[in-house]
Amino acid sequence: MSAKVKIGIIGTGGIARAHVSAYRKLPFAEIVAVADVIPGKAKEFAEREGLTEAAAYDSHTELLATDLDAVSICTPNVSHHRTAVDSLRAGKQVLLEKPMSVTLAEALDMVQAAKETGGMLSIGFQPRYDPNMKRLQDIVQSGRLGNVYYVETGGGRRRGMPGGTFISKTLAGAGAMADIGCYSLDMALNTLGYPRPVSVSAFTANHFGTNPLYHPEASKFEVEDFGVAMVRFENDLVLQFKISWAMHMDTLGATIFLGTDAGLKVTPAGTGPWSGVWDGAVGSMTLFHDDFGGHTSTEVPLIGHSLNLFDEKVRDFAEAVRDGRPAPIPGEQILIQQAIIDGVLRSAEQRREVSVELPQ
Repeated sequence: MSAKVKIGIIGTGGIARAHVSAYRKLPFAEIVAVADVIPGKAKEFAEREGLTEAAAYDSHTELLATDLDAVSICTPNVSHHRTAVDSLRAGKQVLLEKPMSVTLAEALDMVQAAKETGGMLSIGFQPRYDPNMKRLQDIVQSGRLGNVYYVETGGGRRRGMPGGTFISKTLAGAGAMADIGCYSLDMALNTLGYPRPVSVSAFTANHFGTNPLYHPEASKFEVEDFGVAMVRFENDLVLQFKISWAMHMDTLGATIFLGTDAGLKVTPAGTGPWSGVWDGAVGSMTLFHDDFGGHTSTEVPLIGHSLNLFDEKVRDFAEAVRDGRPAPIPGEQILIQQAIIDGVLRSAEQRREVSVELPQ
């Protein structure tokens, strides 16, 4: 590898600007190329962002043919699969924005490509870098709760529906489940060590997105703006997953972990109509337990920090590329939540419980 990690940015929408900002803070990394399928857009992006030394291309395949170590994929969901697989087969390490893919089959193919090439496929879940998320994981995995048998996770915005590619079934694959629900799933599943799901029973709706009173693109709204599911896992654990882009309610409640020895309640940080979901930091943690013959609760002290979680995600990936470490957030893990989201959509459509099958 060269003295600096050479980075390419594929897709030049809004999230690409955050990647550029994060890489610029790393003295050992340099952005040498950008690409976008819209002719001229990559060149305009490079000029606007001051990437004077970066080459601009109108296709990701042209970019992948150049001397690069790694790529950040910032394209719409529908193109995640093809772009990631092509990047891995071109010998590039991959940081892929969430959600991982549109379909479970695509996610399986991406993981297989990483295995076959020996490449790195890391998925962009920056909330993991909040030290309080790590504290949460440490508490649960320490055994302090005993046997965890029930988890409830998710979140809801009173109003927080995106538009454009986010509401197209073809381009996004799913709505609130994939957009913000993936954060809730990763928060819970990573804490638990990513157990394997076996079945899902779910319901979804889009009463708000398809109503012009609530959404300016109601006639184009094709995905769910609300969903709830009961997920069963191999170890007799059950998880209730609920998510909403819009609702007549202030909250869908905290995330809770029920164990045989103690329970843990966790709330997300943030206020306002677009808050209440696990795309950011931890707001509070409370441990419920019995001591001295009675019920008691303990506020878990939060770790104060000034970290930019998005920057931490990009830094960890770039350092892993530089140092030859495994993917910080491996595709094999996120494949499990893709299987759950796939099960949610199938169950809601069929109005029955469905099995979740993953290769060993």
